[in-house]
Amino acid sequence: MTDSASRHAGGALPRAIALVGPQGSGKSALFDALLTAAGSPPQRRPGDARGRAMGSALRIGHGSFMGDPWALLDCPGSVEFAAEATAALAVADLALVVCEPNPARAAALAPVFRAIEHAGLPAMVFVNKADTLGDQPLRDTLAALQAHSRRPLVLRQVPIRSNGVVTGYVDLVSERAYRWRRGEPSEIIRMPGDVAAREAEARAALAEALADHDDALLEKVVEDAVPTPDDLYRPLHADIAAGALDAVLLGAAEKQHGVMRLWKALRHDVPGPQATATRRGIAPDGEGIAQVFRTIHAGHGGKLSCARIWRGTVKDGTTLNGQRIGGITRYPGGEPAKAAEASTGEVVALGRLDGTATGDTLSPSGGVAALPFPVAPAPVYALAIATEDRKDDVRLTAALARLAEEDPSLSIIHDAESAQILLAGQGDIHLGHAVARLAEAHGLRVSTARPRIACKETIRAAARHHARHRRQTGGHGQFADVTLEVAPRGRGEGFAFEDRIVGGAVPRKFIPAVGEAAQDATRKGPLGNPVVDITVTLHDGAFHSVDSSDMAFATATRMAMQEALSRAEPVMLEPVDHVTILVPQDGTAAAQRLLSGRRGQILGYAEKEDWPGWDEVQALVPEAELHDLIIELRSLTMGLGTYTRRFDHLAEARAR
Repeated sequence: MTDSASRHAGGALPRAIALVGPQGSGKSALFDALLTAAGSPPQRRPGDARGRAMGSALRIGHGSFMGDPWALLDCPGSVEFAAEATAALAVADLALVVCEPNPARAAALAPVFRAIEHAGLPAMVFVNKADTLGDQPLRDTLAALQAHSRRPLVLRQVPIRSNGVVTGYVDLVSERAYRWRRGEPSEIIRMPGDVAAREAEARAALAEALADHDDALLEKVVEDAVPTPDDLYRPLHADIAAGALDAVLLGAAEKQHGVMRLWKALRHDVPGPQATATRRGIAPDGEGIAQVFRTIHAGHGGKLSCARIWRGTVKDGTTLNGQRIGGITRYPGGEPAKAAEASTGEVVALGRLDGTATGDTLSPSGGVAALPFPVAPAPVYALAIATEDRKDDVRLTAALARLAEEDPSLSIIHDAESAQILLAGQGDIHLGHAVARLAEAHGLRVSTARPRIACKETIRAAARHHARHRRQTGGHGQFADVTLEVAPRGRGEGFAFEDRIVGGAVPRKFIPAVGEAAQDATRKGPLGNPVVDITVTLHDGAFHSVDSSDMAFATATRMAMQEALSRAEPVMLEPVDHVTILVPQDGTAAAQRLLSGRRGQILGYAEKEDWPGWDEVQALVPEAELHDLIIELRSLTMGLGTYTRRFDHLAEARAR
């Protein structure tokens, strides 16, 4: 890597925007519209009726607007692929939140706003599909969104309506009115008389919000002086960059309405990569730095590491972290194109970095301190998978490793107790996509099943049994005699062995073999599961000076254990997890009913800190009831509910 200042002399450094928002808000339509407006029409792909790919993976697109280079990161909207969006936020200069005008859908923005705030990232909001507003006041949408954002949301535009249809907008800073024209730039028009009062009110609200951080503007507001556009532009730019507020714009991406004005706002207000690097603690000087935010296995194209370059220039063949780059790829219009080099601010894919993982920080020396990167969410849904042809088992292991490398929110678990391979992730759609990838990218057909629960068993009563093992084999025989007692222990206290032999009934040298065999016998109890929380006591026995051995005493012990455990009132134990459900408050009652219907013990609920309008519900729930909990929970909460879990204790299994 080398200094890239000369490369961008006389021009702006490339900036990166992450398009985030709930599923169905129109992010991909806006991604396409922005690229089209920037002169790089995206390639249409199979998918929905409009030709866009159905979003399950992040898309990268490069374009240029008014001479400035940009990278657009189109993030999946489904909560099951939220890790892709979180990773994009880690390397973006600004988050563009895309939402619908329907106030009832505002709650879906809460996780998005939290992720942006957690990343400390500047943001703007684009109310898409504004042509469907009808007579509904835009301020209702703003109020609904504000309920889920800790940052102030301020209108940058107000709609113009004609016969109940939104046909344009007034820019509150410049006080210019525009009429949308499909396929053409918006037309400047005279501000309609019926809009003037609303525009003045909204502009005053914008000025008051900006005056909170600008003394010169505050003085004008206090004196009731009308601020000039420059009075508003300056603090608006500073406040957006500082994350002090989010500006709200509107449009209709499908019709290219408001897209050009959005581009101009982005060009004015999005911080450059050097400002973002400073915010992330990256000094302006020193060796080059890049960070990987996504990994792709591109078949014959090999492994690609999508990275943001924070400092310096990367050339094809450069060595980073001890590995030589094998190709650099950009995505003009969303399609891959080879490049010889990439410089500060650029988002590119670096080829053949086989030892590099998502989140890694790259530098020529390999010694740069690692940059922070978001941790993937814990799994909430799992399936046991197996190949349809046992000959493919080795290939399956390698393919699963690649899937997990591409998507850190997938987990591969080799469950020793059940002898199953578990594929765990964020929901049934997420895992369905992973299984499809196994077939499409790796030619592997797999079957899926519900994972087996790792039940245990214990005993309710004490039982004693005497066992004698005797066998003559023509030479030395086998002889051992033991009297064992099994007794229950407290839950979670595990296995204990006690020696009560007196008078040498069993020689000391054979007692360890008895203890080991007794513990080995707990691997499978009378009900077919491992036995836990018992004490085994050796009370008496007998031996033969020639025929006794460790093996003989181990055999006698297993015989005694099998009989004693079956007579000690064995009982099945199932794992019980502590579950924390996060839901909008209007879904709290439904979440509690859901848990109760799954044998859950409700421990309580309370509003989640820093999540206005959301509750956390605490409960103890048998693990057997959690397999498809996330599916039903999301169906009850418009796809918004989620949960975390941790093992709490074992409890006697009871019928529902």
